Amino acid sequence: MPSEAIQCKPLEVIVSDRGIERAIKMLKRKLASEGVLRELKMRRHYMKPSVKRRKKQAEAARRRRKRAKVEATAPKP
Repeated sequence: MPSEAIQCKPLEVIVSDRGIERAIKMLKRKLASEGVLRELKMRRHYMKPSVKRRKKQAEAARRRRKRAKVEATAPKP
């Protein structure tokens, strides 16, 4: 819907006395956790809707398998 605005919060990294290299590393970590890098890679090339749908289903199946594997190996109280 065009009327719905997407709320975006700015990413902030505070540069302290530890140096700029540490701040850049923290920024990269935050970008990765937000999914910005993955989105950028996906938008780099056009993907047909049918391919996008198959990829989305495969990704969901991968997450389900991963979750099932973690739950199977988790110690039961």
